Amino acid sequence: MGFFKNQFSNLVEWNENGAGVLFYKWQNQEIKKGSRLIIRPGQDAIFLYNGRVEGIFEDDGDYDIESEIIPFLTTLKSFKFGFNTPLRAEVLFINTKELLVKWGTKNAINLQAPGLPGGMPVRAFGTFNCRIVEHDVVIEKLAGIRQTYTVEDVKERIIASLDQLLMSWISKEGRDMFNLQADARNIAKGIESDLDMDMRKLGIGISDFKIESFSYPEEIKKMQEKAAAQSMVGDMNKYAQMAAADGMAKGSHGGSGLASDMVGLQMGLAMGQQMVNQMNMNGGMQANAQMQGMQPSGATGAGPKFCPNCGTPTTGSKFCGNCGNQLL
Repeated sequence: MGFFKNQFSNLVEWNENGAGVLFYKWQNQEIKKGSRLIIRPGQDAIFLYNGRVEGIFEDDGDYDIESEIIPFLTTLKSFKFGFNTPLRAEVLFINTKELLVKWGTKNAINLQAPGLPGGMPVRAFGTFNCRIVEHDVVIEKLAGIRQTYTVEDVKERIIASLDQLLMSWISKEGRDMFNLQADARNIAKGIESDLDMDMRKLGIGISDFKIESFSYPEEIKKMQEKAAAQSMVGDMNKYAQMAAADGMAKGSHGGSGLASDMVGLQMGLAMGQQMVNQMNMNGGMQANAQMQGMQPSGATGAGPKFCPNCGTPTTGSKFCGNCGNQLL
């Protein structure tokens, strides 16, 4: 008898061998006498008969189907196993855990940006979480035609509509196209709401949608890096000083000849500017001295050119050579 019992009985279970599966339909539709149902943590088991839900079992454990499951089935409460009368029913295992999915845009999205008539191509990457939230909807929309449904199926559906959602939410409120990362959280929340609404039509909820990064073309990245460097320096004098110091450091460690030449040129320009400034300063001082030399003799303390007593030329003497009159 033990031989026949083992031959006809079976285990109704799901080992979850495939990662990222949202639901799995038990393949053998004949449940024989002595069969057992095993529900693992993070699983629900749904019994279906003629396409209708007969019972949902959420507590994990090992159950005898005849004595512990059938009495709770809606229309199969009085079912009696016989030697040739197996229970022809389907068992759908639901993964109740929340699954993490990585996503990325298939192609670059062209966003309208100032100065770029063809738009700016942008890619985006991130993650989202998904889980089954409506058993009845999953059974109606998916389980009737699918043996399994995976996160890849969810991802494929989401990616198909993600480009339009990104364009829509990025274009709102005049966001800075060159600094989208600063507003990534708000953009992600808007997309999460739209995706969740769409996927709930299949009984699947989307939560915690995140945009980890936006990817710009290399030309845009270089422009951003250059602008950031200039803003950190503040003015061209500081930029030249920093470039010279960096160049000298590289030169001392075997830097390239081109880098050294660039540094030398920058230092030469800086020294030339300093010389021009110095010449302008010295020229101004000399002009001031000349202006002071052109002042009247009385203002500087010099004596008269002719003796006021007799009119004889003084030739710079302190006393007149003719009459002896004191001149200073």
